[in-house]
Amino acid sequence: MKETCQTKQGRKLTTNGKEEIRTKALAEGFDAVGFTTATLPGKVGDGLSDWLTADHHGSMEWMRERQSQRRSPDALWPAARSVIMLGLNYGPDADPLQKLTYTEMANISVYAQNKDYHDLIKKRLKRIGRWLCATYDCEVKVFVDTAPVMEKPIAAQAGLGWQGKHTNLVSREFGSWLFLGAIFTTLDLPEDNPEADHCGRCQSCLDICPTNAFPQPYQLDARRCISYLTIEHKGHIPTEFRKAMGNRIYGCDDCLAVCPWNKFAQQTEEMAFHTRASLKAPLLVELAMLDDAGFREHFRASPVKRIGRDRFIRNVMIAIGNSSASPELIAVAQHNMNDASELVREAARWALEELTQLSSGS
Repeated sequence: MKETCQTKQGRKLTTNGKEEIRTKALAEGFDAVGFTTATLPGKVGDGLSDWLTADHHGSMEWMRERQSQRRSPDALWPAARSVIMLGLNYGPDADPLQKLTYTEMANISVYAQNKDYHDLIKKRLKRIGRWLCATYDCEVKVFVDTAPVMEKPIAAQAGLGWQGKHTNLVSREFGSWLFLGAIFTTLDLPEDNPEADHCGRCQSCLDICPTNAFPQPYQLDARRCISYLTIEHKGHIPTEFRKAMGNRIYGCDDCLAVCPWNKFAQQTEEMAFHTRASLKAPLLVELAMLDDAGFREHFRASPVKRIGRDRFIRNVMIAIGNSSASPELIAVAQHNMNDASELVREAARWALEELTQLSSGS
């Protein structure tokens, strides 16, 4: 989205003007606001290049295709002088790790348990953008996750937090639970100080990863990450990772949830992010029987909807293979072996083999 006014390129704004913007953003419902230049150090872009060269992006070729634009905000939009980074708290009401023990119930990542954050945040960014243009005679562009923007390094540079050893943003005030949005602007805004790295010797996030997806601190191999496997990966899930998935059918919160900085986290006040009753602890056996229409209705306005019914049921069948050998689960695995999708049929075959071995005590 681009809101345009009569532009004064690079117009400098005083600290008072910056604080007025911060006040406006907080009034729109954001919980964290930071300001930085529209540039990133070369080492950030070089790190991205190394990550891509190592094929740690898996099948996410869109990361490679627009690599040059990701390196820095002004590479994406040369007119940009500053970036306003905004964070919205989505802190859960309970420890997500507790759900991993309920093997007959599905575990959906915290961020996807209600409405899609993209829509809510973009509307707020657009309102702020229009106000900025009308108030300060500038141009803006707003982004929420879908453009070639390196939100986490920019947010760290803007003082919203730091990138932990798991590569995600960590906030002193909100722990692991911040959605990010960015406003690029032609305004020249005073910068906030970057946040220092407070991970210290802790590596809880690395140790808890069920698939060992971190080759070393501050590096993620997406090909081994359960979030990637259940959301971005379109093919069959490699056998070596299936047992480690447990009951995680959409995303994984382990490295986020275990972070000690979550002691300062708080439940979100945004009702759109409170867990939808039907997604709090859904039964695997019920989810596995959803057809395409049922899937679309069940996950209406949810980010889960974007992976489509077949990939979703693939994930559910893997979780069923990791559950208990109840007659209901065995029956649904047998049923889905006749599904129209080969993706589902293969996962159902694996699940039935696992349940059969479990029921026979072998």
